[in-house]
Amino acid sequence: MKASSARSENMGKPHIAVAIATVGSIGYIPAAPGTWGSLVGAALYCFLGSRILLSAYGTFFAAHSLGLLPAWLICAAIAIVGVWAADRTATFLRTKDPQCVVVDEVSGQFLTYVAAAAPLNWKYLLLGFILFRALDIWKPFPACQAESLPGGLGIMADDWMAGIYAAIGLWIARAAGM
Repeated sequence: MKASSARSENMGKPHIAVAIATVGSIGYIPAAPGTWGSLVGAALYCFLGSRILLSAYGTFFAAHSLGLLPAWLICAAIAIVGVWAADRTATFLRTKDPQCVVVDEVSGQFLTYVAAAAPLNWKYLLLGFILFRALDIWKPFPACQAESLPGGLGIMADDWMAGIYAAIGLWIARAAGM
């Protein structure tokens, strides 16, 4: 018996990790849980952008390069906690990438907007959402290969790649005059 299997048999359900990984049970929504997770990431970006980041800096496009520092710190926190929670939940459920784990979508969607320094504009938010979901499903190179990373890192990494690609798409849209 593997050590991880023995460990999961000897302990109860990791309630906190499962709650984080499923984003408070959103991952249990039967239809398109990943899409719902992405919507949480978009809503989180809108909420934090309007409440914290904009009030602290006036705009996401602050003249100083540290204007996005709080957003990047939040992005990193979601990623780190997400890796831990996804790993614990996958181990408990004995599944490599459980469908109910949607913290990866929250992390990837949030990364899309932060990496693009997306303004709180419905066009950018909608385009970023569509790009992220399409790229998360398509998994272009190296996103598909990132899934083979071990544990929670593999669960999260493919969504980070989709987020980076979607952010590039938002930068291109901005350069094209959108």
